[in-house]
Amino acid sequence: MIAARILIVEDDRIVARDIQHQLSRMGHVVVGMSASGEEAVRLAGSQQPDLVLMDIRLEGEMDGIEAARLIRDAHRIPIVFLTAYANDEVVHRASLTEPFGYLLKPFEEPQMRTVIQMALYKHASDTRLRLSERRYAATLASIRDGVILCNRDGRVDFMNRAAETMTGWTAAKAAGQPLSIVFVVVDEETLEPLEDFSAVVLRSGDFAPPERQSRLLPRVGGDAEPPMPAGIVVEERCSAIIDDRGEVVGSILVFRDLTQRRRIAEALRAAQADLAHIGRLTMMGELAAAVAHEVNQPLMAIVTNAGTCLQHLSQRQPDLDKTRIVVERIVRDAQRAGDVVRSIRALARRTPVDPGWVDVNALIADTLELVRAELRRARVTVETDLRAEPPWVHGDRVQLQQLVLNLVMNAIEAMSAENLAERRLRIVTARDEGSMRLQVGDSGPGIAEADVDAIFCALYTTKPDGLGMGLSISRSIVELHGGRLTATPGAAGGSVFEVVLPVSPGGK
Repeated sequence: MIAARILIVEDDRIVARDIQHQLSRMGHVVVGMSASGEEAVRLAGSQQPDLVLMDIRLEGEMDGIEAARLIRDAHRIPIVFLTAYANDEVVHRASLTEPFGYLLKPFEEPQMRTVIQMALYKHASDTRLRLSERRYAATLASIRDGVILCNRDGRVDFMNRAAETMTGWTAAKAAGQPLSIVFVVVDEETLEPLEDFSAVVLRSGDFAPPERQSRLLPRVGGDAEPPMPAGIVVEERCSAIIDDRGEVVGSILVFRDLTQRRRIAEALRAAQADLAHIGRLTMMGELAAAVAHEVNQPLMAIVTNAGTCLQHLSQRQPDLDKTRIVVERIVRDAQRAGDVVRSIRALARRTPVDPGWVDVNALIADTLELVRAELRRARVTVETDLRAEPPWVHGDRVQLQQLVLNLVMNAIEAMSAENLAERRLRIVTARDEGSMRLQVGDSGPGIAEADVDAIFCALYTTKPDGLGMGLSISRSIVELHGGRLTATPGAAGGSVFEVVLPVSPGGK
């Protein structure tokens, strides 16, 4: 049993005392007794009882029904009427105060116990329901989406602040209005009028579309300023409200303004287009830098051989055989420059130019012959340990030679400092199961730990006159051939660049 604090309003003092004794036996607490309506209203405000037992006929000008109305409006305290009169007029007046029960005099204690318990239970349920409704209303009011609740006739019962802002209607003015008047939508493209989504859902049930996009027109003649002269594009979602018997009793329409989302999407597309344009310009810049970097060596060779050729020709009796050999070198270097340009263009397209089987050991020997003069000028000692058997990999010979040349030239430049005790270039090849390893090591100052990954980025360089393209191009070549290129500190100082290339199981 629920124990409660109860106020007794009864003008018959003997009856009031009897009720007090019965309540005490039930375990309730009587917080006050009154014989007039005016005094009852005052005690209800000061004592805040859980329940009021109210006689309808009271002393004074205010009867029990009027006192009950005032107490309900001010404090929402449940009322149980005590009366010996139950004609239609009295019952009608009393019903307007929404009482929680009636006790017809004379009544027995079990009757009073039952009515009181039912009243207290119903009041607790109503209190929980009102709290739930307030939480529900606060939640709907705080969300950014517009929400409109409609009854089974498609008329507005509730709308939150976001819905007021987007429709131009206040909740008070929209209440009871057909949704088709409050929420006027047209097709986004054709501007043809659309049936309100609530009606579609109520008629179609589970077969209604889950959502749609439309244009919400501003209220004509409304108090609120319309969001946009031509309306706003919204995304609508609507669901039917089903009662415990499975019948449709209304619908809830949720809609969202897509204007900001579309602006963000348009800005994102514009930014992506700008980034793509910048990317193309960057790629063009990198390609130009790559061409300048890679073509420089054969061009220098052409210039050197052309100078030698002019020296031969300036003699009184030129040695035509030697001159012919020098001219052939110029032709080969020019062809190599053209091959380099084609190779770089192929790298940009991520495709080999002329794939085939390449002897890596022979390619290394040819490359060292190309840079023989640079090695001599830099006073670099070369050590080779070429043990790959068989030394064949499948790829583009020009690109692979460019890879070896870049690694060798990078090693020579790393050993350009005057205070080095020795300048040693070591090249090693080896064959593992399914792959070939090529290592190019130098005795230079080595690579800072922070630069191990950065050195392979395009345009990154630690050299005053470097372009920062050699190692970037080298890694691109290796990756194009399905391999990997890494840099590590050497065991005795300097640095070691290792290339691992896949090898076909069957060899050449």
